[in-house]
Amino acid sequence: MARFMGQAGFADYPALHRWSIEDPKAFWTALWRFCEIRSSRNCKAVLAEGKRMQDAEWFAGARLNFAENLLWQEDDRLALIYRDEAGRRRKMSYGQLREEVGRVAAGLRSLGVRRGHSIAAWMPHVPETIVFMLAAASIGAVFSSCSQEFGVPAVLERFGPLGPGVLLAADGYRWRGRPLDRRAELREIRRGLPGLQTTVMVPNLFGAEAFARDSKAVLYGDLGEAEAPSYEQLPFDHPLYVVFSSGTTGAPKCIVHRAGGALLQHVKEHRLHADLSSDDTLFYLTSCGWMMWNWLVSGLASGCTILLYEGSPLHPSHGALWKIADEEGVSVFGASAAYLKAMENAAVRPGADSDLSRLRAVLSTGSPLTSRSFDYVYREVKSDLLLASIAGGTDLLGCFIAGNPTLSVYRGEMQCRALGMAVDVFDSGGRPVRGQPGELVCTRPFPSMPLGFLDDPGGRKYHQAYFAKYPGVWAHGDYAAITETGGMVIYGRSDAVLNPRGIRIGTAEIYRVVEALDEVAEALAVGQEHDGDVRIVLFLRLRDEAADQELLKERVREALRIDASPRHVPSRIIIAPDLPRTVSGKISELAVREVMHGREAANRKALANPECLDFFARLENELA
Repeated sequence: MARFMGQAGFADYPALHRWSIEDPKAFWTALWRFCEIRSSRNCKAVLAEGKRMQDAEWFAGARLNFAENLLWQEDDRLALIYRDEAGRRRKMSYGQLREEVGRVAAGLRSLGVRRGHSIAAWMPHVPETIVFMLAAASIGAVFSSCSQEFGVPAVLERFGPLGPGVLLAADGYRWRGRPLDRRAELREIRRGLPGLQTTVMVPNLFGAEAFARDSKAVLYGDLGEAEAPSYEQLPFDHPLYVVFSSGTTGAPKCIVHRAGGALLQHVKEHRLHADLSSDDTLFYLTSCGWMMWNWLVSGLASGCTILLYEGSPLHPSHGALWKIADEEGVSVFGASAAYLKAMENAAVRPGADSDLSRLRAVLSTGSPLTSRSFDYVYREVKSDLLLASIAGGTDLLGCFIAGNPTLSVYRGEMQCRALGMAVDVFDSGGRPVRGQPGELVCTRPFPSMPLGFLDDPGGRKYHQAYFAKYPGVWAHGDYAAITETGGMVIYGRSDAVLNPRGIRIGTAEIYRVVEALDEVAEALAVGQEHDGDVRIVLFLRLRDEAADQELLKERVREALRIDASPRHVPSRIIIAPDLPRTVSGKISELAVREVMHGREAANRKALANPECLDFFARLENELA
């Protein structure tokens, strides 16, 4: 970051960021050169803005290949390491990875896969998924993935509109020491995708002989012959991925992302905001059903080693991932805010129990990171690292708010608005505000904006999702504030904001206080329509079911009254056996709000535990 800042001629980050959004053509050109993007043809124009924000065209005339930009390192450098909860370990050098990508790409071509065709993966977080994606990208095929945690309805809801011709699928995966056989579900998925021509099968649990053979199935190992990869040179806007929103607010959106935008966004975030280089080992706790999988894999473009982990992060012990980080020399460790909170709750002491001498950064995303979690990381993980709470999403395949190794870390705050991203906070009238919460927006185009949604002729759904609230401005759906330090705080999803007596309250403001209590494992707050107003109903999942519930409720009310404000105190507090969460682990307030009011939860298929909604549906009369 400091080197790029110096080359661009700026003395501090605020000036650099201001330039990056005021002169986007100069900034993105400088970034392209600094990160040495590999292309066979230069662009004719860096940016041509259209009448609408979403019509902006980037790097018109350029030709490049996403896979080529990830596979440029010397043969003997270590590209990836795979670990799982059963103790298995595999590794691949860049040379081996290139060779395997070439073989699989040849196999895909033999199956008829060509530029623009769609292929998909229903897979665990294993090397084969990465090879398959890079092989698709080398050809110019469009890739999409779901983790094997997703059930049949959720998979078909995502892959159905895509209509893949080839599907990569494993026989199952392990979770908390148990093998989970998914062969029966695979048969249902194959039947539910009428355009599917071939299934490429990966023996992950059982041997190859455990797969039922048919004319439309081939084993991954038999897919093709050894062949050096060839890289189709494609436009900057060529579609690379179809990714899916998490389903916290409704049916998942099928979002199409361009290759050039994904590449530029990720190398910017890796090399500048995370200071990633070929000396690093990058880990992120993810599955291939979350956009952080795409983000992790792009770490190859910076020449680093990426570490994959498949299985429960808490098996065989809560400290399992930190021991692996020790053994593999992880320098950048990423996980969700929920994982870091689980570590604190379990009193895990990574810094005392493992050698984390190479660790220099911890990244967190998925939900707001509480001040208490900041304290935990610096106290129990390491005192001299960069803790970067970052935020963005599947919608942009990257970050609006990022870390910065040249800036201070302030407890409970995200460090800075990312370079090239014209992020602001608007009030309800569309006016910028400082020091008070509002809608997180982006006011200028950026290269990783979606090409659009599947099954959205004319772009109506795309426009409605981001541009309907403030014409010509991207409204992201987060309730946030810009702080005095120039950092940011996110208070929760803006569509889940509570509005008692006309006062807007972000749910994260409540969770920060309540989840600091030892007895509380998780909390979920919703606004209930009641007597012509909205009242707050707070649900708690307890860590200790034997706790005195009435006493705990009083402590919750008192803590919120003192540490937040009297208006944060809920009208009702209810102990729940479980809280609904998406497969990617996000708590879904909107699902609870809908069933509490007697309505159907639009995102039911996206939930990992939809059965728990029955508890909330039964409360409709009790809460009347």
